Amino acid sequence: MSLKVERAGPMALVVDGGRGGVRHLGVTQGGAMDWVALGWANWLLGNAPEAAGLEVMVGGLELVAEADICVALAGADLAARRDGEAIAPGQALTLKQGQRLVFERPSKGLRAYLALPGGVAGEAVMGSLSSTVREGLGGLDGLGRPLVAGDRVEAKAPHQRVNARALAPSVATLAASSEPLELALVAGAQLASFDGHSLYRAFNQHWTIDQRADRMGIRLTGARLEGRMKGMVSEGIPLGAVQVPPDGQPIILMNDRQTIGGYPRLGALTPLACARLAQCLPGTRVRFKAVSPECARREHLNQLACWE
Repeated sequence: MSLKVERAGPMALVVDGGRGGVRHLGVTQGGAMDWVALGWANWLLGNAPEAAGLEVMVGGLELVAEADICVALAGADLAARRDGEAIAPGQALTLKQGQRLVFERPSKGLRAYLALPGGVAGEAVMGSLSSTVREGLGGLDGLGRPLVAGDRVEAKAPHQRVNARALAPSVATLAASSEPLELALVAGAQLASFDGHSLYRAFNQHWTIDQRADRMGIRLTGARLEGRMKGMVSEGIPLGAVQVPPDGQPIILMNDRQTIGGYPRLGALTPLACARLAQCLPGTRVRFKAVSPECARREHLNQLACWE
């Protein structure tokens, strides 16, 4: 069973749970930016939460079913349509042979996720199918490229009937419904290097997501942050690290980030906060909320338990 790509749009990628245990080799983790939405799309089909699916950013993707196939959709509302019929995120559906599934434009959120039976078929590179364009790893051909017209996306498992599972819209996507969006942050080792006024601003002002945002990092704009530490010996960078370069404007490092960095950090966003941030369009206002490591871990485990 396969879906043929008729039109690819600006960025459609094969993603899964990402590459673990490879950063000592200089290889980033990649994977779904909104891992929660991918998990829910897979849950709708009974797949493992980290099974490979498609990440569709902004829209513009058009797929044609080459045989009957059951798929599931979660994440952003990109005005998806099946032969003209509107399809909301948070449901599984059957595409009959010849039917078209089109993602048009963002209505709520930025990234939609499409799950196939058993996940997307392909050969894993370093334990993952995730496309990492900069490093040329993963994807349909192992070279990390985005989908292009003419590609065929194969399912790992046979066609199955749509089950009765469905999600409420509030669960299907973590897209912000109101602003400012709170982003939970665990404080980092360099927090004390920032002056008191900067720390107050960091956690009490609204930050705006800049146009310079991609899978590697998301820049924020707001009042400048000042600190005594202008640079440091490079060290490992976790997902969601909030670096502050000399211009005083934070950069949140995401799935395709570099593996080491030498700017002081406020801390790191929790994995759930990273998923929420991945659904924010440029211009969205956000603010940081300090949380304990214990709180972040409990929140993460609670999300994982939803798919058991």
